[in-house]
Amino acid sequence: MKLFRWKRRRLDGIEEQLGYRFSDISLLETALTHRSHAHERSQQSPANYERLEFLGDALLGFLVSERLYQGDAQASEGVLTRRRQSVVRASTLAKASRRLGLGEAIRLGRGEERTGGREKPSLMSDLFEAVLGAIYLDGGIRPARSFVARHLDDALHRSHSAGGATDDYKTRLQERIQAKLRLAPRYRIVSTTGPPHALRFEVEVLVDDRVLGSGSGSNRKRAEQEAAREGLQHLGQLDS
Repeated sequence: MKLFRWKRRRLDGIEEQLGYRFSDISLLETALTHRSHAHERSQQSPANYERLEFLGDALLGFLVSERLYQGDAQASEGVLTRRRQSVVRASTLAKASRRLGLGEAIRLGRGEERTGGREKPSLMSDLFEAVLGAIYLDGGIRPARSFVARHLDDALHRSHSAGGATDDYKTRLQERIQAKLRLAPRYRIVSTTGPPHALRFEVEVLVDDRVLGSGSGSNRKRAEQEAAREGLQHLGQLDS
């Protein structure tokens, strides 16, 4: 009983940060459970956040697109796409997760804990999407829309004022490499992990067969953007 009350108080605090009260608290628990933790405690289809992250990823793209579309009647498809990329990129979502304290709340396995899982941007990004998926399943589209508007408001405003072009890392890297070396960067998939419904892509970007950066994501495009971002960092083109 004491353990249950402690868990309930802990989840109450998370709900307060999220700005949403769950009817089915097990959805939030699942969203905050990493595969490594689940597998250490069950051998039969352990519940973890991956399915919710898959759902949240699709929801996030739609909700951000909807907000951007409604916010600027003159923006072209290309501009809206670049703005969306700047909002849904892993580093933006990871910052939002950290502000919400999700890194401290996630349940990790011992191995993932030892390797600094709570600080991994890719994991923090997935966590934000998993929580969004959980909110949608629990309350529907309205609270999911409110969650995105509340916690990504700054990123949405920045994307509008900047036109979104500054966050298309693949384009920036290609322009940089072509101007300097007259070459085009090449991307290759290093590995794919996870079940078919929740694949995780690991990608490297190469220039003249030399690895310039690597990245991971829930789809190939996101992983390539993160690899390009690391490549630009390597070239000294980004501050963080």
